[in-house]
Amino acid sequence: MNVATVKRALNLRPRIEARVPRTAMVMAAGLGKRMRPLTATRPKPLVEVAGKALIDHVLDRLRAAGVERVVVNVHYLADALEAHLKCHASDLEVAISDERQLLLETGGGLRHALPLIDCDPFLAVNSDNFWVDGAADTLRLLASHWEGERMDALLLLVPHSNAGNHSGQGDFHLDTQGRLKRRTKAKVAPFVFTGIQMLSKRMLEGAPEGVFSTNILWDKAIADGRCFGVVHQGLWFDVGTPGAIAKTEQALNLA
Repeated sequence: MNVATVKRALNLRPRIEARVPRTAMVMAAGLGKRMRPLTATRPKPLVEVAGKALIDHVLDRLRAAGVERVVVNVHYLADALEAHLKCHASDLEVAISDERQLLLETGGGLRHALPLIDCDPFLAVNSDNFWVDGAADTLRLLASHWEGERMDALLLLVPHSNAGNHSGQGDFHLDTQGRLKRRTKAKVAPFVFTGIQMLSKRMLEGAPEGVFSTNILWDKAIADGRCFGVVHQGLWFDVGTPGAIAKTEQALNLA
């Protein structure tokens, strides 16, 4: 199913004037093992692409969309990341969700940060994302599709064929209502998760304590028919390895 077919099937009429949540959770606590040796002395969010730290690209996008507060979880080389974030404190409220003692993975990190997240729904964005907007601001477009009465999660997806540097088999299928279904084992799925999502705090009700993946939360939302997807209209790159940096920069120069 191509992007045009998906749009028609979902009858998407984006409400671009919809307000982006004031608060975003920025996931920045990972060890960055695939990015070694660049992460031997700095956390992955501080690795540079196109002359700027990955997390700065994300914060610039959040700021431009109208986000006012970011909650950033930290673990690996946390002091360096906290020091770097101070340069954004003049025009963004920055709160630190401290995971120094124990890395909680994605789901555990969200649950741990919940007391610091002051709006519902909220954005959750991986700090190593690199995306370029299409015709509309990506985060505003995502927010325009949010329907809280029927959604617990709204994930931004990119077609597998357009996922820059991505070597996996894809993550999700979209049905005609925009609901997500997991990739079938040993099959290729048409859409890749970008690391950008809009979530209701409702999805975290009853979540376990400690270390766990967001996959647990998504699986419940999928089973309940409350996990949806929106297709990204611009460029997106998986910047997970040192080699992906040069490929991304080259693609940007050619775009």
